[in-house]
Parts: sequence; structure tokens; C-alpha cells
Amino acid sequence: MSRAGPPSAALAAAAAIVFLALGALLGLAAGRSSGITVGDVAVQIELDRGAFRGGGDPIESWIRRSASIVAGYYGHFPVARLTVRVMAERGEGVHGGKSFANPEAYIQVRLGQDVTEAQLLSDWVLVHEMAHLALPDTGEAHAWLSEGLATYVEGVARVQAGNRSEADVWAEEMRQMPRGLPESGDRGLDRTHTWARTYWGGAMFCLLADVDIHRQSHNRFGLQDALRAIVRDSGGLAADWPIERVLLTGDHAVGTTTLEDLYARLKDSPVTPDLMGLWRELGIESEDSSVRLSDSAPLADVRRAIMRAR
Repeated sequence: MSRAGPPSAALAAAAAIVFLALGALLGLAAGRSSGITVGDVAVQIELDRGAFRGGGDPIESWIRRSASIVAGYYGHFPVARLTVRVMAERGEGVHGGKSFANPEAYIQVRLGQDVTEAQLLSDWVLVHEMAHLALPDTGEAHAWLSEGLATYVEGVARVQAGNRSEADVWAEEMRQMPRGLPESGDRGLDRTHTWARTYWGGAMFCLLADVDIHRQSHNRFGLQDALRAIVRDSGGLAADWPIERVLLTGDHAVGTTTLEDLYARLKDSPVTPDLMGLWRELGIESEDSSVRLSDSAPLADVRRAIMRAR
């Protein structure tokens, strides 16, 4: 889900402060605030346990698991403290979330009152929202980078943690990523703000960058290493960085100019990469509703390296 918020940084910060204050007051008043620790990260959970048919334990496990997945991908969790406020709604499943970082990291997530443990185990929303915390705020014009990274990282991080199969992630990308290709009237990622270009166009940027970094470095580095350097140097979403600084920091970490070069190509031009050709080179072949992975393909070693836990 998107890291939604007002267009200006000042209003976003104000909204986050209001959410935090209100959530804390409600949580304390109802006696429903609790804390857990994930590695070195203190996670405050605001949760009305009695509002959910399965109680609060499966939800706390879901939050802990999601934080561990994100920490594994980035080498550590992007922030030292996090508040997660869980809001109950009618129905099942995970309904959506929003992430903020000013004054401190805060995620608001909406769950169905009848959410099941199986739905929580297969959820992508909270990992997506937590991944937002690792990237500096580059402004609304570059929302495709924020949403695209969270979309791409969610799948890879869950594979690395054993929470999702590699074939399932590649199958979803083959179904969905073509939606991020430019259509008539497109003016590049920075100037075309449709849902598909923002989420799947941004994810396509990440895939292309990941493959190129792996190829250039002979699998010594990947996009994951670039992102680890970005969060380490910036502190994540609480920082306001121009996109050029973000990409330069990532490129320096992996010894390429991949991110900067790819941005120069895609930012204001409707470039249409050959995704099907790339997937064939990676050894990903469509097979009914899933995919078959071939280890004899030219870039099969790159595909395996992308999904390998570090």
C-alpha cells in the first residue's frame, strides 16, 4: 500500500504527530498498548486484542515476523523505534496501511476483525510499509521510487526469509510488471503518475537495476547492497534527500553508475524494456498460472543471487 500523506513535508510531519499522539492516548486509555523487541528495535504496538476473533497473539507474531523480514533484507531494521497502530474493521484479511517517519517511525495498518493466521502469514502489506522506512523522502514527483522499491523489496525479502516462494514472486512480476510499461502519452517516471507506473513502473526500475548491478559486479553486489548503504547513510524516511543523492549513494556502494544511468534514461522518456527477453535470460518461463525456473539460462546465476539471503 502507499505511503500516503499530505503533499508538503510540513503537513506530513504534522499529520504524523497527530496520529502518534491520538494513538498513544487511545491505547493508554483502553489498556491496549504493548511493546515487543525485534533484534535491537523497540516496537510499540497499539492493539485492541479483544476486537479480533483470533485475539492479539497472531497479530503480534505477524508484526514481529514482518519486522524480521525487513531487518534481514537491509541488514538491520531501518529505524531504532517503531509504533504500529492496528485498527479493526469488518471482514477478513489485511486491508491496508500507511507509513510515516516524523517525528518518529509510525505505521497505521487496518485489519479485518476476522483475519486468520493464514492471511497474516501470507500478507505483503506490512512488509511493504516497513520497507518504506528505509528510503529517504525524495518528494512526490519521485513516488515511483518509494512505491516501486517497497513493491520490489517485499517479494525478494520474503523469499530470502523463507516466507514466500521464488516462483511465486517471479510469477507475480510476470503478471503485473508489464502494467508498469509506458502507454500512449507517457512522459517518463517522473512525469507520469498513474497507479501502474508508480508501483509497477517503479518496481521495473528496481528489477532492471538489480540485474545490471549483479551483472557488472559478477554477483558480488546487487540492489540490496545499494539500498543498505542508502539507509545507513541517510537514516531512512525521516531524511529529506534529493533523488540524485539517493542514487549516487547507492551507486558508490556497489561501484557502478547503474542507478544514475537508469534514472537518466527513464525519468522523462517513455522507455519500454524487453521484459520478456530479460525473464528468459534469467531462466523464468511462464507455465500455466506459475513459472518454471531454468538453471541453464544465461543469467540464471543472477536470478539465484538476487533471491539468496545475505
